[in-house]
Amino acid sequence: MLNLTDDQVRWLCDRRFGVGGDGLLRATRAGLIPEWEGDPDLWFMDYRNADASIAEMCGNGLRVFARFLVDEGLLSRHDAVIATRAGLKHVIVHGNGTVDADIGPARTGGDAVEIRLGERSWSATPVDVGNPHAVVRVDSEEELAGLDLTVAPVWDPPESFPNGVNVEFVALTGPDRIRMRVHERGVGETLSCGTGTVAAAAAMSRPTGHEGAWTVDVPGGTLVVTPGEEDSRLTGPAVIQARGEVFIPEL
Repeated sequence: MLNLTDDQVRWLCDRRFGVGGDGLLRATRAGLIPEWEGDPDLWFMDYRNADASIAEMCGNGLRVFARFLVDEGLLSRHDAVIATRAGLKHVIVHGNGTVDADIGPARTGGDAVEIRLGERSWSATPVDVGNPHAVVRVDSEEELAGLDLTVAPVWDPPESFPNGVNVEFVALTGPDRIRMRVHERGVGETLSCGTGTVAAAAAMSRPTGHEGAWTVDVPGGTLVVTPGEEDSRLTGPAVIQARGEVFIPEL
């Protein structure tokens, strides 16, 4: 089994010195993960953020992880269960490259938190999708586009998210459509966040009264999300862009 140090994870995710990425997915059998107590023969998605911190889940990562396993012949079925730190996730890999993923429950609730970005602040909705999110609704697409997400948002009270939080900024663009930008913990702004789209849709469902699927536009493309307190579905493309070998230095 390939074990990577934190420095090696950071090196691999570095776009100048390594391969480059918002995070790293390691495919291993679940029985090799010390804290795993379920079926040891399942494939486990061991996800690390670009700063090497461990994350419970990654929705987009889950879809591309499933696509990788199918393409490499490591899964005999296109309909499978993947083990993650947020539990078991059901995925369906379609022949056109689209992947449906069971993200699990999206739970809103708890006390609202304040999110600050530079000199501005908003009330945010906390959402638990197996990992922590705070969703901020902004007034327009123009406001959304003008946000400077090179600056990390901060939250109050600080103890609301002791392990950090992914912050989604969302503008309503139609009765069942939203546009989103996200600042991910341990990474910064990314082009998309799968669990973030689920969190955003869940947070917007209550004030709008919309039930069912949402179309979520992110800088990296478009996803279809159906949030729920018992189960949430995330549908979108998963593309393997390259295959190769890399020399990993001793760091």
